[in-house]
Amino acid sequence: MQAVRQDPLLGSSETFNSFLRRAQQETQQVPTEEVSLEVLLSNGQKVLVNVLTSDQTEDVLEAVAAKLDLPDDLIGYFSLFLVREKEDGAFSFVRKLQEFELPYVSVTSLRSQEYKIVLRKSYWDSAYDDDVMENRVGLNLLYAQTVSDIERGWILVTKEQHRQLKSLQEKVSKKEFLRLAQTLRHYGYLRFDACVADFPEKDCPVVVSAGNSELSLQLRLPGQQLREGSFRVTRMRCWRVTSSVPLPSGGTSSPGRGRGEVRLELAFEYLMSKDRLQWVTITSPQAIMMSICLQSMVDELMVKKSGGSIRKMLRRRVGGTLRRSDSQQAVKSPPLLESPDASRESMVKLSSKLSAVSLRGIGTPSTDASASDVHGNFAFEGIGDEDL
Repeated sequence: MQAVRQDPLLGSSETFNSFLRRAQQETQQVPTEEVSLEVLLSNGQKVLVNVLTSDQTEDVLEAVAAKLDLPDDLIGYFSLFLVREKEDGAFSFVRKLQEFELPYVSVTSLRSQEYKIVLRKSYWDSAYDDDVMENRVGLNLLYAQTVSDIERGWILVTKEQHRQLKSLQEKVSKKEFLRLAQTLRHYGYLRFDACVADFPEKDCPVVVSAGNSELSLQLRLPGQQLREGSFRVTRMRCWRVTSSVPLPSGGTSSPGRGRGEVRLELAFEYLMSKDRLQWVTITSPQAIMMSICLQSMVDELMVKKSGGSIRKMLRRRVGGTLRRSDSQQAVKSPPLLESPDASRESMVKLSSKLSAVSLRGIGTPSTDASASDVHGNFAFEGIGDEDL
């Protein structure tokens, strides 16, 4: 009988993940037992699954897929995200749950009902929608997510486009609805809470969205209408996240006096024009999540460039198979779109050429962080002025 050779890197990764899993469980002092865990869909629908407290992210994702009757070969197209539910019901994304995490422990250790786990598609290129839409459950998940994104204003829709979408809804033409939605600005983007950037000027209030291999910054300059600047991932040479704790006013901290909250910044070096790189910094509590989005976009670009596929073959457990749910739950169809919000403004591009924008000098971020904190971008491409 031929011996099976185990990939040493795979074995090393699994051992490390197992160590992190045990560390998280022991730190929070959570015994291994079966529990019910609530996972939300993008439209707010609740999916209750039975899992173990020691189950990792992949285990919980499989349980949710089984509950919804999503085929095994489509599970890799979706991910679980930790979010904070705001007063208006909107979700503020905290982070994507990593493979080694224990979702039950992660969400309960925060000891707040505000934090939830949400299922959302995990890819950025809308071309992969075709794979998902071939399945009934996959189609319903994409449809529910898209309707939700339109309702919350994440996808930019004109009145005429809104009318066409609603007409397709009334005909229950979900695929046609999604085909039209794919042509809309910010389709499939993840939107972050309002924050501050130093582009195009210092302390500029912006709203950042990630998707379609770019970071989009929506902003309003004094006396001007809402504008948008886009930064392509392929023009970011590198990026990093830094943290600092601002001192209280006066510059010193006194005994017994609390320090300020941690300040997170995402800084990326961007190719503004040929031979001209410039740092752009975004200050946001969601800087880590933005960095995770950038990395996943780069990973997806590299997989596509190499001719690979994001379709993931789930690892079968030794001595066992994937658990299937005894009871299954259908994805509820969302209600018809409401009338468009009259307060939402249309946007114009900040500039057809970033090189034509008058940018203030932006210094290089402090270099006290080690080189390992910098994320190099293998998808970075050199460009000429004619490409801008």
